[in-house]
Amino acid sequence: MALLSSFATAETEQQKIKAEDEKNNNDPTKVITRVGLGYSDDLTISGSLAFGPVSKLNAKTNSDFSEWRFGGSWLFDFGIVNVSFNRAEYDEGGSKNTYSIGTYLPLNVLGVDTGKWMVFPMAGYSHTDGETLTPTDSEVANDSSIASDGIMTQNTSNGGYIGAFLLRPITKEWTVLAFGGGGMGSNDYSNVWGGGGVSYKLNENNSFNFYGYISDDDYGKINKLGVSYTYEFQ
Repeated sequence: MALLSSFATAETEQQKIKAEDEKNNNDPTKVITRVGLGYSDDLTISGSLAFGPVSKLNAKTNSDFSEWRFGGSWLFDFGIVNVSFNRAEYDEGGSKNTYSIGTYLPLNVLGVDTGKWMVFPMAGYSHTDGETLTPTDSEVANDSSIASDGIMTQNTSNGGYIGAFLLRPITKEWTVLAFGGGGMGSNDYSNVWGGGGVSYKLNENNSFNFYGYISDDDYGKINKLGVSYTYEFQ
């Protein structure tokens, strides 16, 4: 009986691994080991390390470690749950650290027919701690504790966010990507973000993404165009 149970468990694990391999390489619920390089104003290095078919660690950083993200993911029948810690810097000089927990929920799991699009609603909770650049007049700008064009003001917020990530496979190699969302929190905090792009799958292991991304919140704005390369370990 124990031997049969072991075979059944092994078979189930193999089925889960096969299911992950068959997912689109951009599917946010895919649990797999991968590494990647990207460029968008700066070189980025990213990767994920899978521990079996249902959990993984995720990490990303730019070349000087001024912007980074680290966390973990756990796959359930209803979707995937992500926990992450990240730092972002803004064009105007502000920055923030965010601690969040959220989920992607594939609509097809609920039996919703989305046609040729793959739709993943997302929602979660986040704690944000950062600083914004508040413009000042030239008299106070001479203070050594003040930035040359403003005062750095500390801000903290707790809140939630909602959004969606969409995939549209065009051919076996090409996939269109789109995403967007927004959030609100304490101390009148709010943010919106969105973007899109295309992905090209060279073969089972190698793929390229070309994308654009914008965000606007109380800490500042981010506008990026970028390209990335990813290698998946099968």
